[in-house]
Amino acid sequence: MAEKKETILYKVHNNLYVNLTNRCPCACTFCLRQTMDRIGESDSLWLDHEPTLEEVVAALKEWDVDSFDEVCFTGFGEPTEAFDVLLQVADFIKQAYHKRVRIDTNGLGNLVNGRNICPEMEGKIDAVSISLNTPNAEEYNRLVRPKFGEQSYQAMLDFAKEAAKYVPNVTFTTVATTLTKEEEEACTKICADLGVNYRIRPWED
Repeated sequence: MAEKKETILYKVHNNLYVNLTNRCPCACTFCLRQTMDRIGESDSLWLDHEPTLEEVVAALKEWDVDSFDEVCFTGFGEPTEAFDVLLQVADFIKQAYHKRVRIDTNGLGNLVNGRNICPEMEGKIDAVSISLNTPNAEEYNRLVRPKFGEQSYQAMLDFAKEAAKYVPNVTFTTVATTLTKEEEEACTKICADLGVNYRIRPWED
């Protein structure tokens, strides 16, 4: 029986996704990892090791990167858990392919890395999409179950505000049908106060 190939890169819609790590500081009640091992056009997204810059570059050379709209760091883990490699890969993508680069994140990267990582994204990252999930801190902790505890919700908001200083497009997202109209209005106000975008995305994203 043929062994499944470990997935570093995979396609979703017309974007190329980079799977750098399976580490995550959250244990979300709704996480797809509980019910599946793949997303989009991929084999298993569970990694036996975290890829190095050299391994990601080698994988990129097997794809027609120019044909994609953008390159996005996400996968089966929180991409800022592998932030140093992420920046190296983003820099390579910018220089080699001149592609738009996005990070999909839970917004806890500063807590994960023990420093403000936002200034390091300048010139390398074009967009950051952060899962807001809910406008309520208590509900957030119940849903997301972050290992950093009660400080996590405010840290996520602070991360978004700080990232907007260095990244052209910062967006908070929630999932359609999971919030009331009142909650979505509260999310809209949070985003307006922080100076970031708000997007209600379909569940299948």
